[in-house]
Amino acid sequence: MSVTIDVTGLRPERVAVAPSPLAELGMALHTLSEPGHHPRLQGWVAGVTARLDPHLADRMCEAEFLWRTTFSDLFLACAGLPGGAPLPGRTLAADLDLLDKLSDEQFVAAALEFTSALPCDAPGPGPLADAGLRRRALKLAAARGPRQLRFSERLLAEPPRIRAWLREFLLDCDEAFFAESWSRLSGQLATDARHKTELLRRKGLAQALSAVSPAVTLDETAGRISVDKISGGRTATGDGGLLLVPTLLGWPHLLVVHRWGWQPVLHYPVGAPDLAAPPSVEQLTLRMTALSHPVRMLLCRSLARSAFTTSELAQAHGMTAPEVSRHLGVLRKAGLVTTRRRGRYVLHQLDVAMVARLGHDFLEGVLR
Repeated sequence: MSVTIDVTGLRPERVAVAPSPLAELGMALHTLSEPGHHPRLQGWVAGVTARLDPHLADRMCEAEFLWRTTFSDLFLACAGLPGGAPLPGRTLAADLDLLDKLSDEQFVAAALEFTSALPCDAPGPGPLADAGLRRRALKLAAARGPRQLRFSERLLAEPPRIRAWLREFLLDCDEAFFAESWSRLSGQLATDARHKTELLRRKGLAQALSAVSPAVTLDETAGRISVDKISGGRTATGDGGLLLVPTLLGWPHLLVVHRWGWQPVLHYPVGAPDLAAPPSVEQLTLRMTALSHPVRMLLCRSLARSAFTTSELAQAHGMTAPEVSRHLGVLRKAGLVTTRRRGRYVLHQLDVAMVARLGHDFLEGVLR
């Protein structure tokens, strides 16, 4: 599966790269709520948590569905403004001003996306206008707990009140911990944005997207960007533009704003913890499937200890050589077994390093 962006007719000057302090604060809140998603930020999480005011921590829980599962499109509010190619604010206050410019309908629909599983990539009325969607939103919020239900009820009844609450909360987070972090992060993000902008100017969109992530590809003939993800979705630049927003707190999440009527945005991580290209979802599925068979697991046990020929494996496990050969073919296709020739013998051995990466690759794949 993948998220696709139709970029037919997209002019080069309508592609922009810019950091967003609001988006990075959204990722900071997500990381504090789900530190397991971000193992290399454990030190930062521990430091912030240790000095976090208990009242602010409690307020953070009140609306955590906006950032816990992933993070809401509200944190990239500039994409929802008319004009086709608005940029994020240079400061958090400027970004929050852009958030204030969203209509109540846009704000509520984006805020309830994860609570209520509302469709986001097709036109239609939102929960403020559609009584059926409103009932569904409250029913699903109730299933997630009384706190979430109370917040959703207030959001649907008094959007301006919740919008004011959220702005005040985000400014309090800025004062408590984010301003210090942003002062360290903003320079690196600006450097990455300049680098990607230079790639766009000199090499074109395909090269810039390749530098964003190996999971992002451009089919220039079809005029389509594909983002390799387990989830699916589609959007188009239309008469607007494409925005690329770097994040230092976001790895391994590679997010795509594909809300109907909003500018497409790629929110991409900078500086992954290693240089190896992540496997595609198809490759990951192939590897997991290859290891799901008990016979192949048994063969892997032997191949992890030493290199064996097909006939040696057949004899050791009471199987025929063709049976072993078929199972080895599946493991080789998945990239889990290496083959080398020694004289007239062909030896097979488990690629231990590749297997050791599976847990990391699986986590990255499902969180991408």
